[in-house]
Amino acid sequence: MVSLLIIVFLIQLACHLVLTIGSKPINDLLWQIYCRLPFGPSSKDIQEQARLRKEVVRLKREMNAVSAQDDFARWAKIRRQHDKALEEHDRKASNVSSSRGSFDTKAGIVRWLSTSGLRFAIQFWHAKTPVFTYPRGWFPWYIEWILGFPRCPYGGVSINVWSTACGTAIALVSDLTVYMVLFVRESGNRSATPGGGVKQKVKVPVPAGKAS
Repeated sequence: MVSLLIIVFLIQLACHLVLTIGSKPINDLLWQIYCRLPFGPSSKDIQEQARLRKEVVRLKREMNAVSAQDDFARWAKIRRQHDKALEEHDRKASNVSSSRGSFDTKAGIVRWLSTSGLRFAIQFWHAKTPVFTYPRGWFPWYIEWILGFPRCPYGGVSINVWSTACGTAIALVSDLTVYMVLFVRESGNRSATPGGGVKQKVKVPVPAGKAS
């Protein structure tokens, strides 16, 4: 059951990373990768939206550079081109926004199925399978019952208990790593300051008339 031990540990690690990083940064990264794919259905809309955005900015500058009173015909022509490009840009932006919403929904479903959903499925399928065994009599019967909860036979550790232990250990190691990084960074900042971060007393000169 070594493979099952590793699989459960990796699933718990993936769940912890998803919770730590957050769904939005993960979706943003996946969306950037998805948009760079040539077969992405919305890649053309994104490229067209970027082109239209530049076109709108260019026409806006040209329109501001032309006086409506001195050259109204040219100004009106540029204004019509600007309005048309802006309308097309808004339409492409709406399509991209709709595609992004659909992508986030599908990415959330896939992420849940590949982490929490897979964990629940494995726990249900291997509920009676001990992850590893130990000789009977090592622990009192109630400890053996807890180790085998909910349906694992006595003398074995259930996948639910092992999954909980892995999640707890990963969380503790993660917190310890964060604290160590912060401690090292704070120590480096203190050593970089003059005097090692220790406040030194500054002697203030006292006028001769006030000295006792």
